[in-house]
Amino acid sequence: MKKVLRIASAFIGIIVGAGFASGQEILQYFTSYGYAGTIGAIIATAIFAYMGMMLTKLGTRMKATSHKEAIYRVSGKWLGLIVDYVIIFTLFGVGVVMIAGAGSIPSQQFGLPSVLGTILMSVLVVATILMNVEKVVNVIGSITPFLIATVVLVAVYSIATMDGGLSSLDATAKAQDSVVESSFLFLPGWFISALNYVSFNIAVGASMSLLMGGNEDNERTSSLGGLLGGLSLGLMIVLSHLAIFSKVDIVANVDMPMLKLVDDIAPGLGVLFSIVLFGMVFNTAISMFFSLAARFTTVGTKQHKQFVFTVGAVALALSFVGFTDLVAIFYPLIGYMGLFLIAALITAPFRLSKEKAAAEEHRSA
Repeated sequence: MKKVLRIASAFIGIIVGAGFASGQEILQYFTSYGYAGTIGAIIATAIFAYMGMMLTKLGTRMKATSHKEAIYRVSGKWLGLIVDYVIIFTLFGVGVVMIAGAGSIPSQQFGLPSVLGTILMSVLVVATILMNVEKVVNVIGSITPFLIATVVLVAVYSIATMDGGLSSLDATAKAQDSVVESSFLFLPGWFISALNYVSFNIAVGASMSLLMGGNEDNERTSSLGGLLGGLSLGLMIVLSHLAIFSKVDIVANVDMPMLKLVDDIAPGLGVLFSIVLFGMVFNTAISMFFSLAARFTTVGTKQHKQFVFTVGAVALALSFVGFTDLVAIFYPLIGYMGLFLIAALITAPFRLSKEKAAAEEHRSA
């Protein structure tokens, strides 16, 4: 059970970066649709649970040491090529967004120059990535419980102290910028937004989740860990959405809505949450760049270290575009691209069963 919880906690930690933990993602993808955003959050929870289970299970079955081998095996040559490049783009793009997000935290909470946060994050990420997979997973998982506790506390407090009527909050929420502005393929915007959000986050978590699964010998353990992680992540989305929705008139125009909510409860808690938030940004950043380095180099080699330093420097330079702008640009794009990965994971059990049957037939011949 301890291993299951470790994998679940790490799975949450990989995905819960600056966008989620700050509340900016939740505001754009769910709360901006008002009441309907709650339904979207519930649907996202179910999909996250299944996808989390599939990713870690596949990683264990294939003993994955990078996402490339696993993706090509379950997707085939052409779909595998597309998914591989989607993940590469995601790893780098989200890594850049995390570095930018690290600058927004000290800027909003302490009034410090954002460049201090971005440089500190870049240095910490590069230093941590030079450790092995086991140590990276432990670092990621250790910070997650603090965020879960904070999200629950903020959600309960925000709902209990809600001032405006539901109809006025719904109108205020719908006035915010949405990821999907109109219906697509005759489906409502809130549904496409929820699907886009899951797709984006699965693309974010796929590579490191496969590596975690590959580091676990027991397939049942890894499957349960991914399932629990995905389910817990979904419940955190629902709670965060309800918290932001209940105070949307206050937090709509800040970079870090959740940080604003915590700070309003008590300034001391705001300082503590800013540290936790920085840790979650750190979690996702090291997951992205560690997985990216593992895709192109062998971990622990001289080439690996050179690659990490180079990518870290480039990411730092690009992060100055700004956190909110980067979320609005990168996240929806990656979400649509990530649908190729969702398709690959849905068909994976059928492809692996066929592969297993062919192997057994070959042995019996």
